[in-house]
Amino acid sequence: MTVVYDLVSGQLIWVDHGRTSNVLINFFEQLSPQTRDGIQAVSMDMGQSYQSAVRNALPNADIVFDRFHVMQNYSLLIRKERNKAFRKGTHDEKKMLKGTLFLLLKNAPKLSDKQSDRLDDLLESNKTLCTIYMLKEQLQALWDERNFDLMIAALDAWCQLAKKTRILSLINFADALWERRVGICNYAKYKLTNARVEAGNVSIGLLRRRARGVRDTDYFKLKIRQTSILETHSTIYPEIKLI
Repeated sequence: MTVVYDLVSGQLIWVDHGRTSNVLINFFEQLSPQTRDGIQAVSMDMGQSYQSAVRNALPNADIVFDRFHVMQNYSLLIRKERNKAFRKGTHDEKKMLKGTLFLLLKNAPKLSDKQSDRLDDLLESNKTLCTIYMLKEQLQALWDERNFDLMIAALDAWCQLAKKTRILSLINFADALWERRVGICNYAKYKLTNARVEAGNVSIGLLRRRARGVRDTDYFKLKIRQTSILETHSTIYPEIKLI
């Protein structure tokens, strides 16, 4: 499912099935040249299909990779390294690791004193997890940088530090981030995230579960639009057929 929101107004503009480049291009083709030229930035996850669609249809627009998807991918790295440590660990090490995933993923200020003490014990006992956790805290700080150049410099420093750890998963992650550095650091220009889209996806997920067995895709899309309190005629994007 592909959904398009105006991130200024929060308005749902368009929805269709599929996540291919052609699905999103179909949306852009409904826009007038003036509307397309007026789009300055598009926030998205790091999927190649959406990148291709935006670069082809909106050559003047900046791509902004959603910060939460970046951190979500880092959380997957933490999960895999923690699972690897558990598989290879001794009986005592496995006992230490059991039930600690949420401690590694949760932001430090939100941990209780008891949880913080347990996390400290874990990090003291496992150098790899300690390194990955410390780099998580530094990675999150990237989005506090005031401008694009400072964010690029901070990302470069983070990637160099990650590569010096000699932890393969971190090295690969750093390479992937650096390859996408412009889209990541464009956040500093626009302060855009996919938060509104993710909130809408929660509603779509609930509708999908309620609509089990419903094969009328147009009806399903209509229900999504109704849930989003969508206007039947957009004054912002008059070219788009909403219902």
